[in-house]
Amino acid sequence: MKNSRRQFVKNSALLIPAVRYVNLPAKEGSGKPVVVSTWDSGVIANAAAWPVLLDQGRAIDAVEQAGIAIENDINCCVGLGGNPDRDGYVTLDACIMDDQANCGSVAFLERIKHPVSVARKVMEETPHVMLVGIGAQQFAVEQGFPLEPQTLSPEAEKAYKKWLLDANYEPVINIERTQSKKGKGPYAPARFDDGSFNHDTMGTIALDGGGALSGMCTTSGMGFKMRGRVGDSPIIGSGLFVDNEVGAAVATGQGEEVIRVSGCHLVVELMRNGRTPQEACEQAVERIIKRDREKARSFQVAFIALGKNGSIGAFAVQKGFNYTISNGEIEGQVVDAKSFFG
Repeated sequence: MKNSRRQFVKNSALLIPAVRYVNLPAKEGSGKPVVVSTWDSGVIANAAAWPVLLDQGRAIDAVEQAGIAIENDINCCVGLGGNPDRDGYVTLDACIMDDQANCGSVAFLERIKHPVSVARKVMEETPHVMLVGIGAQQFAVEQGFPLEPQTLSPEAEKAYKKWLLDANYEPVINIERTQSKKGKGPYAPARFDDGSFNHDTMGTIALDGGGALSGMCTTSGMGFKMRGRVGDSPIIGSGLFVDNEVGAAVATGQGEEVIRVSGCHLVVELMRNGRTPQEACEQAVERIIKRDREKARSFQVAFIALGKNGSIGAFAVQKGFNYTISNGEIEGQVVDAKSFFG
């Protein structure tokens, strides 16, 4: 199963040529669904979301299925397969948001396989937006989610043991992306010896045939983080934001930098003020870099955005970020994003 998944992603990336960015024309109400996911493992997420949209399903159901699929893929290191915190425990964050501004979120969640589905239960079954820690776990169990064993996946255990040798907390740029093992330079991403790639964030945004937008974000957070650390991914307005009048956006990369500018809300508000999804992503990244240009050379942040009319934008601080598109004309196309540096 492990090798077949990797071969699936590898073949998909090889068969479909990458381009710089895509702006997809689609009229509101035209019945043309679109789904976009961060990174090349978005192939896995899109493959789960796209059939829902093809069957005239809702965008909220499609993005949840995207999250479930990537959380199931234990070798992708989203979900319980992810790298642990520095104390050796895997803690998960996720959020989900629909076209009516309904949203749910969980953070610092342990031993639950599908945080994205727990986030949806928070949205639908409680008066709250976010549950965290032991309270989120208790709620998940009450909702019928089983407690999973407190163990590390083989890849995560290997990475953790290697990290313990020095115990340095140094987030790696583009650690999520598949890259050649021969990558060189200060920003060359980490990769497992067997060729697999190490994700810590997956975001998906979708537009269904009825014109409804939705999004989700799920993550195991930065590997070897301080225990209790929460990034941007479960924070509505930072890691994800949806406004059905305008569009949707999702972020990946170093969450602290996204939080400082309420990144995804910023992207959507720029779209509201007339920017295209591409322009909005670029201006949000520039806002982050402007604060400290030299510091920005040491981290990655990227946004993808989906307009109400189906247009797509993406932009990153550093080169190396990619994303995956399915829209009826193309399915699972991996696209290289533009970047500020490089």
